[in-house]
Amino acid sequence: MSVSLYYCASRATPLTDAETAAVERIVAARTASFPYEDHESLYLYDGDEGRPDEVVAGSTKMPFDPGKVLPVLDHVLGSVTELRRALPGADWRVHMDDLDVPWDETEGYAFPGMRGPDLATDPGGP
Repeated sequence: MSVSLYYCASRATPLTDAETAAVERIVAARTASFPYEDHESLYLYDGDEGRPDEVVAGSTKMPFDPGKVLPVLDHVLGSVTELRRALPGADWRVHMDDLDVPWDETEGYAFPGMRGPDLATDPGGP
């Protein structure tokens, strides 16, 4: 059984051209910096797959390798944090299956304790 992280932003107004460009820049940069070729990273759905008020939505399947779960989760949550900050006025929901990921204005999205020293570092390397 796999576990996935889901993320979506909703608001009444569609993305502006500048916001669309910002989303594209963030996705490109975060995809390029993702350290694992054999695992899923940030993945955004096509715009016509969700509800009409969704401006961004996607999901990432977590790896089965326990040593890679925290680094992948940390990277993807960092990506979603950047997206949230680039899209003011949107209502966000970020959750891992049925567990909501908390938002912190300073730290962004993270589970409590997940950003401790060396917790998000893969002991086996990329």
